[in-house]
Amino acid sequence: MSALWSVGAGLLLLLLWVRHRGLEAVLVHHRWVFVCFFLLPLSILFDIYYQLRAWAVWRLHSAPRQHAQRVRHIQEQVREWKKEGSKRYMCTGRPGWLTVSLRVGKYKKTHKNIMINLMDVLEVDSERQVVRVEPLVSMGQLTAHLNPMGWTIPVVPELDDLTVGGLIMGTGIESSSHIYGLFQHTCVAYELVLADGSLVRCSPTENSDLFYAVPWSCGTLGFLVAAEIKMIPAKKYVKIHYEPVRGLPKICEKFTEESKKKENSFVEGLMYSLDEAVIMTGVLTDEAEQSKINRIGNYYKPWFFKHVEKFLKADRTGVEYIPSRHYYHRHTRSIFWELQDIIPFGNNPVFRYLFGWMVPPKISLLKLTQGEAIRKLYEQHHVVQDMLVPMKSLEKSIQTFHVDLNVYPIWLCPFILPNNPGMVHPKGDETELYVDIGAYGEPKSKQFEARASMRQMEKFVRSVHGFQMLYADCYMTREEFWDMFDGSLYHKLREEMNCKDAFPEVYDKICKAARH
Repeated sequence: MSALWSVGAGLLLLLLWVRHRGLEAVLVHHRWVFVCFFLLPLSILFDIYYQLRAWAVWRLHSAPRQHAQRVRHIQEQVREWKKEGSKRYMCTGRPGWLTVSLRVGKYKKTHKNIMINLMDVLEVDSERQVVRVEPLVSMGQLTAHLNPMGWTIPVVPELDDLTVGGLIMGTGIESSSHIYGLFQHTCVAYELVLADGSLVRCSPTENSDLFYAVPWSCGTLGFLVAAEIKMIPAKKYVKIHYEPVRGLPKICEKFTEESKKKENSFVEGLMYSLDEAVIMTGVLTDEAEQSKINRIGNYYKPWFFKHVEKFLKADRTGVEYIPSRHYYHRHTRSIFWELQDIIPFGNNPVFRYLFGWMVPPKISLLKLTQGEAIRKLYEQHHVVQDMLVPMKSLEKSIQTFHVDLNVYPIWLCPFILPNNPGMVHPKGDETELYVDIGAYGEPKSKQFEARASMRQMEKFVRSVHGFQMLYADCYMTREEFWDMFDGSLYHKLREEMNCKDAFPEVYDKICKAARH
């Protein structure tokens, strides 16, 4: 009883303090209070609900039976929109705050919302080595479903809550992408409901133009209702080698060299300053030295980027065996390194042991509760950007990031980019090695100004024939946007499939200059 009184008294004091400071002041300057006491418990409830739902669907085998019925319901909604006179653009009815993108999608309030409740794994075809899934299946859900069966997918984008639909309509990448390419390159077929209400399947050999135009289109060609993704055999561990490297030219040389080696299952770099980095290479294996196993995904373990930094500070190489699923989601608990700005003491051993099992808060809940003051603060003093540039431009790109942003750590992830049709492909006629440079945090550059600095970055990326991931804030004009991306196939299909009255152009949907 005394413990309950203590908890009650503590909550009362907390509420009195919040009332004294003002809710907005607490949310802006002491956000960790709200996150720790409210969002973390709420995130746990979210996870429990979706895990129980996935378990129930799996036990009852209801997903495949109900999929066709759910798709028909989507088709009915589209046909109803046509009967009403096609007066407004259509979009998915999923609330904007549920997406992992930090962008606020105001178009949801003005467009016709089509409800799409498709969040199940439909079929695991071991013979074809393909898994068929609905678009709202998350990466955490998919790996939890496949790994016990001995399978995984070739590219497992990092955060648990990223969905298949978002990774196809946008893009996705992981440290295995130097072998397999982007997430879209591991997909073998898509199923979409089009603007006329018809259901179409597309693949490299069936409706191929649509197949290559869907990635990066952000839902402006049709509604994705299913996808088929390649599978590969899963192994128990990733044998990971950590190597500190100093000096920018040496960092770029070493990273490029390792990225070209197909014997590396995984390649990743973390830069802690302009001249300091740790290059990591990994190999899938079923055998491990017991003394070197590191279950980095356990809630009480240090955040991965902090763990990696120890090798840099000690100036030593190292080898560890990380369980595969822990490796695939190694940056999830700290949301890369974003959580340190929200919960500054989050990596403290005491916090990890007592409350680490509740981390991370759902990104969707962070968005839902951030308020206008925090949103503006983040927009002006915080960056979350991924720029995809040719590997040959890596050194120049990092220097540009340092001058314009000066944000560390920086994430380096290599990938091959095949010369397929669509919005994103190399300038030449052959597959080319690219690298994703990820900057997440508060810029330390004295001349940083959100709009001007990002426009400068976008101009540089266009100059080296690179691409900007479209989940982030984009400041380009329409002409600049279509200079960066190849819109020839995209515009052709929008004309042929009568999309112009049904869906906004991708630029109007995602770029700040076009949004109201």
